[in-house]
Amino acid sequence: MMVGKISARCRLFLTVLLFGLLMLGVALAEKHLNAYLVRILNTACIYVVAAVAYNLVNGVTGQFSLGPNAFMAIGGYTVALLMLPLAQKKEVYFLQPLIWPLNAFSFPPSLFIAALFLGGLFAALFALLIGIPTLRLRGDYLAIATFGFGEIVIVLANNLIPITNGALGIKGIPEYTNLWWTANWAFWTVFVVKNLVNSSFGRALKAIRENEIAAEAMGVNLFRHKLLAFVLSGFFAGVAGGLFVTLISTVSPTLFTFSMTFNLLIIIVLGGLGSITGSTITAVLFAFLQEVLREVEAPHTIGSWTFPGIPGMRMVVFSVILVALMIFYRRGLFGQRELSFEDVLHLFLGRKARA
Repeated sequence: MMVGKISARCRLFLTVLLFGLLMLGVALAEKHLNAYLVRILNTACIYVVAAVAYNLVNGVTGQFSLGPNAFMAIGGYTVALLMLPLAQKKEVYFLQPLIWPLNAFSFPPSLFIAALFLGGLFAALFALLIGIPTLRLRGDYLAIATFGFGEIVIVLANNLIPITNGALGIKGIPEYTNLWWTANWAFWTVFVVKNLVNSSFGRALKAIRENEIAAEAMGVNLFRHKLLAFVLSGFFAGVAGGLFVTLISTVSPTLFTFSMTFNLLIIIVLGGLGSITGSTITAVLFAFLQEVLREVEAPHTIGSWTFPGIPGMRMVVFSVILVALMIFYRRGLFGQRELSFEDVLHLFLGRKARA
């Protein structure tokens, strides 16, 4: 049984239905799952936010950026400084006092969403400032420039002690992040990016990815489109960083090193560059695999032989998976394909017709 093009009204209804089912799943998870599984789901949703935003630049627009960890760090530190109670600020900043006006106020829990938006906006501002000079570069040169920006942010986080508390980091951040927050942000990130990609603006981004010269000849403003995609990606990366630090209740320079970018790069490449569906599904799988593969880092005893644990072996396994995928399935799990409502209805109605 064939399914035709879904009308805009039907698509809106299905979107609302999907959101309702997601919220029902969150309610059931919060009620019936243990804290460990809920923590993994929270991490998975945060990865969805960061990976979908990263894929907008690297996959949809075709610009090789290596700096999402910097935007996550900026958003994370912003949210931490806004939400950290005043009493905790005095305890944490014992080497050097926190600068004014950050030492004079703290957001109440009711303004957590405002702190997340400010973290995203602050990261977007830095994306704008960095994107103006760097997005005139292409390929490896852009990658090197954005990688350098990420390293600069980490160095500043280590040395701007009156703001970041240096290498000691900021501890005792209230744990405001829960599954309601992360699932909502994951849904709306996918919703916004997916609709953007399907718009005329998104088609221009795809044209830039395929052939910049041809896109420019057709009247596409290359720099403006790249910059807007870069800024939007920075915003969602900043929000993801804010959610992350209020989930684990701490932030430090080591939390947002290049390994975070490497994780996101693995996710979007495994899922398929340009596929929002691939980034979403692979982000969830990656979060669970990170926990499952803790076993390869733990010591094991087989008979009279004891094998010591090797820290970092999880990333070795992920790297091997990535290399194997690039050899045998270069386009990733989804390539550039997207899972649509038409596909789901066709699958469901097709099975129903065969039954």
